[in-house]
Amino acid sequence: MQNNIKIIEGVKCYAPELAMENNDFKESSFRKLYGLEEKNFWFRSRNRIAQILVAKYFGNKVMGKFLEIGCGTGYVLKGLEKYKNLELYGAEIYLEGLKFAKKRLPQIEFVQLDATNMPFENEFDCIGAFDVLEHIAEDELVMKNVNKSLKSGGIFFVSVPQYMFMWCYLDDIACHKRRYSKIELLNKLRRNGFRIKFHSSFVFSLFPLMLLSRWFKRNKRIGDTEKETFAELEMNRFINKLFEFILKIDEYLIQIGIKLPFGGSLIVVAEKML
Repeated sequence: MQNNIKIIEGVKCYAPELAMENNDFKESSFRKLYGLEEKNFWFRSRNRIAQILVAKYFGNKVMGKFLEIGCGTGYVLKGLEKYKNLELYGAEIYLEGLKFAKKRLPQIEFVQLDATNMPFENEFDCIGAFDVLEHIAEDELVMKNVNKSLKSGGIFFVSVPQYMFMWCYLDDIACHKRRYSKIELLNKLRRNGFRIKFHSSFVFSLFPLMLLSRWFKRNKRIGDTEKETFAELEMNRFINKLFEFILKIDEYLIQIGIKLPFGGSLIVVAEKML
């Protein structure tokens, strides 16, 4: 794989054959996401939870290298920029996403790669995959590669959508391969060399509304892909603010170490076993 490195548009590409087109995400989505992530309640709340967990499980370290795989437009990394003990790196399979990530964080090193074939070994103190694994058929191969890429005792931060009974056409549009159960994700991580340090559901406070919304959409067919994908993100400003306020309940409970029993998403902190 190392021999296949190419520089495309100023980016080091480890899987150049996948840089422009593959089946795990819609390339056209990045431009829309770049403008929406900073406004949408779900992205904003997930970012704060990621920051809470990174601070809690790595915050006391002097310095460390943090890689986000599937970094998209760099929104999560932008939120982690405030932690001066982190040397941040981003990786994404699509060059289109990295264009926006580089615009958002011009000082950070970004690379293009396939997470099922990562070129690193004992390189990073932390790796994050925030709503990435559900897009990849060989998710355990990604976990194996992350384990190899982490230093001994390194930390893996993961978030994924939860519950297959919540599946609807939106998952098809988003190119999801699966929604996870807690047992499935934790067992897969353990099989691939990780010790679970913390896990919790997320979107706990809004789960009844989310469940009702998914129930009404369960038999709906896919329509205009791009329109359907972003319709839920471009919501009324008042409702968006209200939902963000409600999700602060989740954020507070996770911050004090409470594992929320159910929710639309699952977030896990796992440690590479020595």
